[in-house]
Formats: sequence, structure tokens, C-alpha cells
Amino acid sequence: MSRLHPLRSIVLRIPKPFGGKWGRVLPTALFLAPLVLTGSACAGNNQEGSHAPVISSRLHAPERTNTSNALGHWGGTSTSQRRDVWGGLNRKALQVHVTSAIVVDENGRQLYAKNANMVTPIASVTKLMTAMIVLDSGVSLDRTITIIDQDRDRLRNSRSRLRIGEARLTRADMIRAALVSSDNRAAHALGRTTFRGGMPEFIKAMNRKARALGMRNTYFADCSGLDARNRSTAEDLVKMVRASTRYSSIRQAAATGEMQLYPFSGKPPLRYRNTNPLVRNPEWQIEVSKTGFINEAGRCLVMSTVINNRRIYIVLLHGSGKLTPVGDSNRIRNWLLTSTQTVSR
Repeated sequence: MSRLHPLRSIVLRIPKPFGGKWGRVLPTALFLAPLVLTGSACAGNNQEGSHAPVISSRLHAPERTNTSNALGHWGGTSTSQRRDVWGGLNRKALQVHVTSAIVVDENGRQLYAKNANMVTPIASVTKLMTAMIVLDSGVSLDRTITIIDQDRDRLRNSRSRLRIGEARLTRADMIRAALVSSDNRAAHALGRTTFRGGMPEFIKAMNRKARALGMRNTYFADCSGLDARNRSTAEDLVKMVRASTRYSSIRQAAATGEMQLYPFSGKPPLRYRNTNPLVRNPEWQIEVSKTGFINEAGRCLVMSTVINNRRIYIVLLHGSGKLTPVGDSNRIRNWLLTSTQTVSR
């Protein structure tokens, strides 16, 4: 607000012809005008940039598919405020076990990084991009899709309960199956049916979106993550996770702990649990998350979460153990909570 001071000095040097009553009214009006305008601008930034106050409203917001604004500006908090919040961070006190990691706050400030520019396979983290491309395309989410033999995983022979020639789900439910249980057949069916050009056109769209988001070290070769040529960096994936939070359908699916789907007519539903156990942990407030695993990628986990009323983006890649990213996530959360509590005292 320091920008208002020059305006005040100009107003006080009003020529004498504006004396009397108008001499008192005009300076007051001119002085208050920038305050009103600035207040409006701050309110606008609060809707688009400062995320924490509007979490609940964003959960019901319409899809936002404009990639040019996906990285926008990261938030409205001033530099001095950010220093107050994170000034007590002791980065040496945090030990994460994954090979590559990054933690970024809602204003784009990097709180922690470890090999954040290392290019590595990303496995099923890919499915977040798959969901965004489907939603960007504008195709009907109510259209029913049948799983066919073409959707079978012939690369790694992964399993799926969506039986070929029998399982039929709406495109919206295919997105849920892909994000919650990381079903590879569901992801492939989405890539196969979204564009007239089929899978090749879908993969091109994925790489175009990555470039639009500024993901300079990212490449997609398939829409499920089974292909080890799907590669990225922790630094790039923060941009993808942040962009994915702008889609209400992705938030609602990726933050679902458990769900039921009805792929077989006249038969009981299939029950699915989120592959990220933290989603079902009441101590965590997770907006978007996605796990991933193939041998080449190790254990991966990306998240947008709220810790101490502040949105935090966490990317953990190439963990050696099944629960390594989960353990690292808990260590990161405790580290941030301890640091902010120390600052508040």
C-alpha cells in the first residue's frame, strides 16, 4: 500500500482556485479513490491467487481448462509474510528417503528440494495429465465406454477387475477408476476414445499441455504410466499438480478414500480404495493426490494438501520401499507443523 503516499502528496498541493468547501472535499475524494480501487484488486487476488481462504468454494467450481493461467501468479501473500511463516524452517532437520523430492508452498516458494531437476520415470502419476486432457477436450463425461481387448496391458501384464468385453462405465467413472485405484485399462480406454485420432492424438495433446504448463523436462509416451519413457522431474510435476487442482472433477476423484462403481449390469458393485492411504487419514487434508509405481520409477507420490491452513505441493519420486513416500510425507508434514508452531510462539 506504500504506493498511495505519492498520490497523497499530489493531492495536498491543490491550487488555490479549489478553496472553500470544494478544497476540502476534492482532496478527500482523490485520496480515498486509490484505496477503493486497491481494495478491489486485493479481493480479486484473493479469489485467484491466495488459495487457503477459498478451498471449500473451489471444490464446487466449474472446470478450469485454460492452461495459460495454470501457473499464473502463485498467490497474494507478501514476501515479508512468507518470511514470517517459513523463517524457522531448518532444512537440515528434514530427511526424506526418496531419491527426488520437492515441497512448494501456495506462493511458489520452494521450501525443500532434493534432486528436484533429476529426470526420472513417473509411472501412474501420468494419470493426472490423462484426466486433464480428457476434461480439456470437452467430450461428454456421461458417454458409456466398454473395455475392449485393445485396453489390455501387454507391456507389464498388470491386473484389472474391469473385464474385457464386459465392463462398461461412463467416461466420468473411468476417470475415477484411473485416479482412485490407478486402473490402467480405464486410463487406456480414456486415451483411446477421447479424440478421433485415437491414442496418437491423445499423446500429442498430453505433450502439448506439458509444454504449455512450462514442464520443460517432461515427456509422455502413453496415458497410463506403464511406459518407462514417461519422464519428468519433481520441479515439473509441481506445475502439473497445481494445474490439476483447478479441475473440480479431479479434486473430487483424487481425494476420494473409497468408492463403488457398477461396471457390470445386474451385478454387485466393485469397491475401490485410494492407492494413497493418506487420503483416508483424518490428520491429512488432501485435495489432489496420485501414486505411481513401476520398477524403473520406484514408488512415487504427488499431492496438493493443506497443512496448518496453507496449501502445500509435495512431489516424491523414486522411493525404494512401498511406504517410503508415505513415511516421507508424514515427516514433511511434521517438519512444517513444528516450524510454523515455533514461529507463532
